[in-house]
Amino acid sequence: MDKEGLSDPRDWVDKHGDYLYRCAILRVRDQGVAEEIVQETFLAALQAKGRFAGQSTERSWLVGILKHKVVDHFRKSSREQTNPASDLAGSALPDLFDDSGHWKGEAAGPKEWANPSGAVDRKEFWEVMKRCLGELPPRSASVFSLREIDEVSSEEICAMLNLTKANLWVILHRARAQLRHCLEVNYLGRTG
Repeated sequence: MDKEGLSDPRDWVDKHGDYLYRCAILRVRDQGVAEEIVQETFLAALQAKGRFAGQSTERSWLVGILKHKVVDHFRKSSREQTNPASDLAGSALPDLFDDSGHWKGEAAGPKEWANPSGAVDRKEFWEVMKRCLGELPPRSASVFSLREIDEVSSEEICAMLNLTKANLWVILHRARAQLRHCLEVNYLGRTG
């Protein structure tokens, strides 16, 4: 450890690389992009190590940098995206609702989750969550990750991805519904 509380930067990849990669892949769902974001995180950390104030752990500091790199990635990909309406066309859940938007029968509605907070501590849950996020349209997954995982404000997401608040709400609603359904089928259906 040096005087700021940081370990030797040459040890960062071994100590934190896998953890940062798991954080990145959960958010961006693309192996190559996740690897690039982790590399950018280490480079930015190396450049900023003199500014590390020691107010958090080394890993927390690196995760904070990674989150900024993820947001930068979403900003950049949003500018490059040509058809943002594609996430709103259709849904993976069309047969769960009737023409008036109500659940088709009790079996189609959401199930009660016994203890969802306990599930998030399990590795198995996060594997299923990663797979479920991978089934979302890219823009929906990006919006959900920014809002619910990285806790970016709605206003920032709208500005970053050039969305209206109404569009953001619709994307989040559909993403949450699809994720809930996927988790109920692939996780809760097996564990409880």
